[in-house]
Amino acid sequence: MTKLERAKPRRQLGLFDATMIVMGGIVGAGIFANPSEVAHRVHTPFLILGVWIVGGLIAMCGAFIWGELATRLPAAEGGQYVYLREAYHPAVAFTYGWGLLLVTQTGGMAAVSVIFASYFRALTGVNWNTSAIAAIALLALTGINCFGARAGSNVQSALMLLKIGAIAALVVIGFAVGHPSAAGLKSGDLLGQPASFGLLKSIGAAMVPIAFAYGGWQTATFVAGEMRDARRDLARGLLIGVGGVVALYLAVNLACLRVLGPADLDATTTPASDVMRIALGERGAQWIALAITISTLGFLSQSMLTAPRVYYAMARDGLFFNSVGKLFGKSGTPVVAIILQGLAAIIIACSGTYGEILNFEVTVDFIFFAMTAVALFILRRRSIGSASVTYRVPGHPFTTMLFVLSCAGIVVSAIIASPRNSAITASNARGTRNYWRQQLRLRAVAASHCYSLRSRSRLRCRSGRHIHGKSSGHGSDHRTGRRSFNRASGVRPDSRCRPLSASQRAPFLACGGKRLGD
Repeated sequence: MTKLERAKPRRQLGLFDATMIVMGGIVGAGIFANPSEVAHRVHTPFLILGVWIVGGLIAMCGAFIWGELATRLPAAEGGQYVYLREAYHPAVAFTYGWGLLLVTQTGGMAAVSVIFASYFRALTGVNWNTSAIAAIALLALTGINCFGARAGSNVQSALMLLKIGAIAALVVIGFAVGHPSAAGLKSGDLLGQPASFGLLKSIGAAMVPIAFAYGGWQTATFVAGEMRDARRDLARGLLIGVGGVVALYLAVNLACLRVLGPADLDATTTPASDVMRIALGERGAQWIALAITISTLGFLSQSMLTAPRVYYAMARDGLFFNSVGKLFGKSGTPVVAIILQGLAAIIIACSGTYGEILNFEVTVDFIFFAMTAVALFILRRRSIGSASVTYRVPGHPFTTMLFVLSCAGIVVSAIIASPRNSAITASNARGTRNYWRQQLRLRAVAASHCYSLRSRSRLRCRSGRHIHGKSSGHGSDHRTGRRSFNRASGVRPDSRCRPLSASQRAPFLACGGKRLGD
C-alpha cells in the first residue's frame, strides 16, 4: 500500500462549519447588485419578490436533494463529483471535475477577485494594479488553506459572520428609512402587463441572475470527507444554510423596494449603495463598499477551501496527476490541489478573459445540477446507501422532478438570453465526446498489455474484456488501477511488457475493472 493510498483527510469539521460553508458558497457580491438586475426584467413588486421566492424554493429543493445524497454517500471525498461518478460513469465525473477547474469555479473566483480588488482600491486609495491586488488576495487565501481545513474553515466562518452582519444592517436601515407606499407593495397592479408569452419570457430571464445568486450550496459537499459526521451534519448544514440565505435575500429585496421603489430599482445598477447613500449619505456608501469587499473575500475563502477537494478526489481515482492526490501535514491537507486552484484563478484574473466564462457559468452549473438530481433516482433504484440513509427528500419524486424541470427551464432561459452560450456549451459536449473516443482507443491498448508482478491473477472489466497480469500480493483495486499500475508502489513491470501510462490506466476507471473473484 502506497502512502497516497493510506493517507486520509482528517475529519475535523462540524455542523457550524458546514452551515457557514453552505452560506459562504452562496452569498457573494451578487446580492448587492442582483436586485436591480431582476428589476430590469420584471417591473412590479409582486413579480420582483415572487421570482426571488420561486428561486428560493428551487434552492431549498436542491438542498433537500443534496442532503439525501450526503447521507447516502457520507464519506464522498469530492461531494457532487462522487455522486455523478457513482450514479452515471467516471466520464461524467471527469467532465464535471475538469469543467470545475477550467470554467465554473476558477472563472467565478477570478471575476470575484477582480471585484474585490476594485472595491479594495476604492476604500484604501492604494494605486496598485487591480490584477496585482487580486493575485495577492488569492495567494493569501491559498496559503491559509494549505494549513488545513480547520484554518480555512475558521477564516471562512469569520468572514461569513461579517457578511451576515453587513446584510442585516442593510435590511434594518432599509426598513427604518423606507415605506411600503414608496415600494408600491399595496398596488393592485400585480403583473404590470397582460399575461402572455412575453411576460413568461421576462420571468424566465429574471430567473437567470436569481439562479446565479442562489447557486453555490453544492460546494459544501466537496468537504464531506473532512466532516466528523457528514451523514448528520452536512445534511443539516445544507438545509439550515440555504434556508438562512433565502431569508436574507428576501429581506434585502424588500428593503430595496421600500427605499427605492420598483422604478428606481430598475434605473440603478448599485441598489445597495443607493439605499445606504439615501440613509446615511456618502459615509453609508463607503460602508456598503466595505461590506462588498468582505463578502467577495469570504466567497474566495470558501471556494479555496472546497473546490480543491474535487481535484484531490479525481487524482485518487486516477483521473488527475498523482501529486494532486497527496496529503500533507497532520491535518491531511491536499496542498498541491489547493495551490493548483489558486494559481489557476490568478492566471485567469490577470488575463482578463474571465468575462466570457461567466456568461455561460449558469448554463453549465445547472446542467450538472439537473444531472445530480436525477442521480438520486438512480442511487435509490440501485439501493446505494439505503441501509444507512437517515434523511429522505420530502415529497420525492415530485419535488425532485420539480427541481430538474426548473434547472432545465433556467438553462433554456439562459441560452435564449445569451445565444452564444449554446455554442460554448456545445463545445463542452464535444469535449465529452472526444473523451469517450479516447476511452475506446485506450481499452484496446490496455487489453494488449500485460504485467508480471509477484503472483498471477486475471483481470476483467464489466465489458467482459479479460486482461492478464500479476498482483503485488497485497491485493489490487482495479476500479482505480492504483496499486498494480502506480510506480509509487515500488512494483516493476516485467521486461516483456510495456508499463501503462496514467492515461492508459483510464479504461479501468471507465469500465470499473476488477480482479476475478472480487
